Amino acid sequence: MFCRCFIVAVVASQLLVGGARAQQAGHVFYIALENHNWTQPASYRGCQQLYGNPAAPYLNSLVNPADSNSAQVSYASNYYSAAVGLHPSETNYIWHEAGTNFGLHTNADPSDASGNLFANVTHLTGQLNAAGIAWKNYQEDVEYSTSPQVSAWGTIPGGRKNPYNGSSRYNYAVKHNPSAFFKDTGTQNTFPMTQLAGDLKNDTVGRYNWITPDQFNEMHSYLIEGFTYHGVHYAGDQAAVAQGDNCLSIIIPQIMACEAYKHDGMIVIWCDETEGGDTTAQTLPEIIISPLARGHAYTNNVVMSHSSDLKTMEEIFGLPLVAIAFQNPVPVVGDTSIAGANDLSSLMTPGAIPAALAIAAPPTTMVAGPFSAARPAMATPSSGYSLIGQWRVAIVVAAGVLVLLTLLVRLGRPRKTGTPRE
Repeated sequence: MFCRCFIVAVVASQLLVGGARAQQAGHVFYIALENHNWTQPASYRGCQQLYGNPAAPYLNSLVNPADSNSAQVSYASNYYSAAVGLHPSETNYIWHEAGTNFGLHTNADPSDASGNLFANVTHLTGQLNAAGIAWKNYQEDVEYSTSPQVSAWGTIPGGRKNPYNGSSRYNYAVKHNPSAFFKDTGTQNTFPMTQLAGDLKNDTVGRYNWITPDQFNEMHSYLIEGFTYHGVHYAGDQAAVAQGDNCLSIIIPQIMACEAYKHDGMIVIWCDETEGGDTTAQTLPEIIISPLARGHAYTNNVVMSHSSDLKTMEEIFGLPLVAIAFQNPVPVVGDTSIAGANDLSSLMTPGAIPAALAIAAPPTTMVAGPFSAARPAMATPSSGYSLIGQWRVAIVVAAGVLVLLTLLVRLGRPRKTGTPRE
C-alpha cells in the first residue's frame, strides 16, 4: 500500500512540476525597430521620441494602463545603449548576438575583407544550434536578394505592393540581420517575412524567432510620398514612425493569436541604437508582450541594455552565459559584461525567466531550408531544468502528497467499537 501510494505521489508531483515549468517563457519573438529613442531631451530635434508620439498610436497603446492592449505588457523605463559609441546600427545587432561589437563601427555587408564576418566565436544562434533548439530568422524582402548576407533594394517585380505600407519598393538591409555576421549561421534559417503568418498558423515557428521588417517598416526610412495612417498624412521622419507603427499593429496580433504565444510566448519590441547621444538622457524602447509579463503597462527603474536581452535568452534556453574576451567600450551605466547585466526578469512574473542555467543539448539533425545548406530540425522545447533537478523536486513534492494521502486514509478509516478493557 505504501509503495503504491508513493508511486501515485511521485507521478502526481511530476505533473505538478510540469505545470510549473509551463510558466516559464519558452517561445520568443523579437521585432526590431530602428533609430528612435523611447525618451530624449526636449532640446533634441533630430527625430521625435516614440513615447507619446502621435504617429505611433499602437505602440503607445501598449504602454497605456487604461488601454486594453496593455493587459499583457511590461516595458523598461531605463533601457540604455549597451556602451558609449555603439554606432552605427550593425554594431548593435552584433552585440545582441555576441555581447560585444568586436571593436567594429561599420554598416558594411559581412565579408572577410570588411572584418565583420566572424568564425569560432560564441554567439546566441550558434549556441542554439549546439543545443538543438529551433530558431528562425524572418527578414522582410530577403527574397529579393541573392543571399541573406547581401543587401538589396529596388522596385518589387510583377507590380506587387508591400503588404504593410502599400508601396512598390523593397529595401532589405543586412546590417539589421544579427545572425548574418557569423560564418556558422550567416545564411541559416533565414526566411522571408511573408512566411511568418503561415508559420504562426501552422505552429512551425522556432522557439527563438527574430523578425526584421524592411527599412520602410522598421522606422528607419520614410517613403518619399509620405504615409497616411488613421486618416493623418505624415511626411519625413514622422512618416517612418507611422509606417513602423502600422507594421507592428499587424504583426503583433498575428503572433498573439498563435498557439506558441498563448502557451509560453514572449514578444520583445527592440530598437538598435540611441539618437543624439549615449547618456542616461536617451532611453530605448524595450517592450515585452507576454501572458507571463507583469502586465497592464508595468514598468520599473531597473537598468537594462542589449546585454540584458542576450543574458535573458541564454537563461530561457538553458545556455551558458557568453564570456567576453574582447575589451568592450565604456558602458553608459554599470558594466558591459553579460554576467553583470540585469536580465528582463523584473518585467515578468516570478519564474518566467529561470534563474539557474541548465543545458539540454540533444544531437542536432540538419535539414535543408531556404537560404540554408543546413538548419536544425524543430526540437522539443527544453525545460530549463536538468532531469536530476526535476526528480529531486518531484520527490520532495511526492513526500508532501504522500503525507496528505496517509492522513486522508486514516481519517476515512472507520473506528472499531466495543466494550473497553478494564
